[in-house]
Amino acid sequence: MANRPTIADLARASGVSVATVDRVLNGRLPVREETARRVYEAANSIGYHAAGLIRQRMRQELPEYRLGFLLQKPGHYFYQEFAREVENAVGQAPHFRGVAAIEFCASQAPDEIVAKLKSLAGRCRSIGLVAPDHPSITAAVDELKAKNIPVFSLLSDFAAGIREGYVGVNNRKVGRTAAWMIAKAAKTSGKVAIFVGSHRFHGHELREIGFRAFFREEAPEFTVLDAMVNLETRQITNEAMSELLRRHPDLAGCYVAGGGMEGAIAAIREAQIEQPPVMIVNEITPESRAALADKIVTMAIATPLPRLCRELTELMGHAIERGAANVPGQTFLPFDIYLPENI
Repeated sequence: MANRPTIADLARASGVSVATVDRVLNGRLPVREETARRVYEAANSIGYHAAGLIRQRMRQELPEYRLGFLLQKPGHYFYQEFAREVENAVGQAPHFRGVAAIEFCASQAPDEIVAKLKSLAGRCRSIGLVAPDHPSITAAVDELKAKNIPVFSLLSDFAAGIREGYVGVNNRKVGRTAAWMIAKAAKTSGKVAIFVGSHRFHGHELREIGFRAFFREEAPEFTVLDAMVNLETRQITNEAMSELLRRHPDLAGCYVAGGGMEGAIAAIREAQIEQPPVMIVNEITPESRAALADKIVTMAIATPLPRLCRELTELMGHAIERGAANVPGQTFLPFDIYLPENI
């Protein structure tokens, strides 16, 4: 059996002296972060038994930041997964020790969102939230910016030019992709429906714009119906989808651009029609996965939550340490595509 790597082996592998390795292991004197990281990476590569201790020592020297997150719909599977990924990303932040303060807002009422936002701001150095684009929310973000508390919009943009940055997918491209799939998968042309959660959600508006633009430019033989607002609820979507099927026997496709897909899926199941419309939904959940398997849903377009949370955590830490960006930016992440054959 090979001998276990020694401290001398670790010093050679990391290109530093034994004394420097000893300081990293025991925290006796300050060591530059770059040097400590090099020792840690070398410890991992050679299988040094105290690699975990080195990581612990390194993290003890890092600053600690409390980050706030305000998500929607506490009982929704997607937002529960979002919260879990936020916890993971903040806990594993490489450049600081993070503590995540996560809250949910079941209501889309701006006043309630603002109240929760201000409550988080009293406890956190930076905040990321999912919210509609509303003047009262913009005013609250501007107030926090004046207090050097950077705010990030998640999934759907708001307070453009004031918030620190947007992190999410390119919603216009999402809408075009949904339209492309309906045009390709529909057996014949006909009516096409789109559901949005609210006209105040900038992301939903962009999805609708992209959706309509594709049909106008590439598939004019389809007729896009007026957008229906479902407040991202199962019941409203179910009732509206049932009415669509009754009134439009030539319904060729349907895109649920926000939440509420469960209602549309249930309506299709209940209708038991021989040739159901092509349905596109957002996010992969137990319900959308089952609907994909049953060929009720043709495609689910999903947010890459692990990557989003890692990018967001890094941006929040950077904003805390270096101040507001000169030009508030957008971080677009590639979205995931789920089909019946790859779930």
